[in-house]
Amino acid sequence: MTGEGYRVGIGYDIHPLAEGRDLILGGVEIEYHKGLDGHSDADVLSHAVGDALLGAANLEDLGRHFPESEEFRGISSLIILEKISELISNAGFKIVNIDSIVNAENPRLASCRPEMTDNIARSLEIDRSAVSVKFTRGEGMGEVGRGKAMEARAVVLLKKE
Repeated sequence: MTGEGYRVGIGYDIHPLAEGRDLILGGVEIEYHKGLDGHSDADVLSHAVGDALLGAANLEDLGRHFPESEEFRGISSLIILEKISELISNAGFKIVNIDSIVNAENPRLASCRPEMTDNIARSLEIDRSAVSVKFTRGEGMGEVGRGKAMEARAVVLLKKE
């Protein structure tokens, strides 16, 4: 096989941390004194995954499908992933796998990995073994390292059905 029918996509998202917001990553509400600020729930992990999926299917980006409007204010990013799953399927693609990484200085997130993996897999209607969620720190560098923001990246592989 020449690789025909396979598509790769990358996604990236970053949001500032703010007082008075819930911290939600991969659909998991994490106890922390700050949360990610944004129009939706600002879940950088789900946003990076969603953008990677849309890109791989050549369906533009999150902003095109989920603009900063009243309709999407505060929306759960797991609902966004459900809608993206439908778009991907309607375009004739199947998700092969997802590899993602969250960059956050604090809090420590590894204990949340199983629930994040389950939430993403369930929202996209894929097996949890197809979802990888990893974590790293900013090591004091940049906005993330200074504890002012969190970011996430994702790479996905789709197969044309």
